[in-house]
Amino acid sequence: MKKKVLIMGAAGRDFHNFNLHFRDNSNFKVVAFTATQIPNIEGRIYPKELAGKLYPRGIPIYPESDLNRVIREEKVDLVVFSYSDVSHEYVMHRASEVLAAGADYLLLSPQHTMLESKKPVVAVCAVRTGAGKSQTARKVCRILRKREKRVVVVRHPMPYGDLTKQIVQRFAGYEDLDRYHCTIEEREEYEPHIQQKVVVYAGVDYEEILKKAQKEAEVIVWEGGNNDSPFFTPDLHIVVADPHRVSHELRYHPGETNLRLADVVVINKLDTAKEEDVERLEKNIFSINPDAVIIKANSPIIIEDGQEIKGKRVLVVEDGPTLTHGEMSYGAGLVAARKYGAKEIINPRPYSVRTIKETFVQYPQMGPVLPAIGYSARQIKDLEESVNAVPCDLVLVAAPIDLRRLMKLNKPAVRVKYELEEITKPDLEEIITRRLKRI
Repeated sequence: MKKKVLIMGAAGRDFHNFNLHFRDNSNFKVVAFTATQIPNIEGRIYPKELAGKLYPRGIPIYPESDLNRVIREEKVDLVVFSYSDVSHEYVMHRASEVLAAGADYLLLSPQHTMLESKKPVVAVCAVRTGAGKSQTARKVCRILRKREKRVVVVRHPMPYGDLTKQIVQRFAGYEDLDRYHCTIEEREEYEPHIQQKVVVYAGVDYEEILKKAQKEAEVIVWEGGNNDSPFFTPDLHIVVADPHRVSHELRYHPGETNLRLADVVVINKLDTAKEEDVERLEKNIFSINPDAVIIKANSPIIIEDGQEIKGKRVLVVEDGPTLTHGEMSYGAGLVAARKYGAKEIINPRPYSVRTIKETFVQYPQMGPVLPAIGYSARQIKDLEESVNAVPCDLVLVAAPIDLRRLMKLNKPAVRVKYELEEITKPDLEEIITRRLKRI
């Protein structure tokens, strides 16, 4: 008899695991996905165009709150946990729920979910969301382009819209962001690479994505999402760790797995971290991966005009996932506001509307900052209204994209950016140069 399977996910790793292990496997019948973390991704169907010949009607996607009901009603035999940036305790609470409902519980290993590339792969992952993957991936791309390599970035999936239109996506210009109706979260990941004239692939079916990326790349840079592990087998695995959340590298799934697999660990944000936290982080890294090369790096803040901030009443808009999935209370924007002498940092909570207001309730650890979240056109509108309602002199936009391109702000705005600045040797350029010679 076929085993009945339910896959727990968040519109990314779950679909990849299905495509690789269950899509054409007649020993299993996947009865449903459940979805969490991201607003409005449940209530859809994983379409027949992606599900394959065994699923002519596609596969339903339910909210994770329906987990027990679906296990009972569908008589599920096996539940596969397939999403990221959750504590080990959280993973096992879900396991207890599943086991009590009568199903087995499974985690698939990275080695069983990574595709083999014909071209060299440099993977950039992290132990937590918001550690600094994006700036590290940009640095890797600059190093490779300096060596006159054709580079393509393949980014972890964020298929929040019509899945049949997102099977394989290629981003080479700003018009592609509009063509695919990208959310703020997608734009934050793709736009900085486009600015560097690097092509980005993403989507749902990573076997098809890899086939296309290999045709135009000499080197593929895998940029992970949250703290997930790579979908492609890396020739060089770089993992970014954050001393502001020391011990999380040992307490969050699958960040600890990444740390154990890493060739290189970048300890980022030294310029704003406590020395004792950096030392603790180094000890934790060495305790589980003594062979990893450790690179220490700053994350310097770059502002369009730092003098504009001094003496102003400011609203700080931070990178959304860093505050939500990453559980941080602030980001680079708040650091910039304090560094450059803001007179007052206005708390946005009293002025936030609808879905933005709900986000503050869901993530109460956030400080006096506004998360730049926009998983839908409606939420982008809510964010715009929330920004415009705050009585301030200036908006500090510390999201990786220029929100002024997406919304009409009724007050001046200044962008806050950050890059990777390595301060120890060997650095990424030396390691990449050495590794590519052996590939």
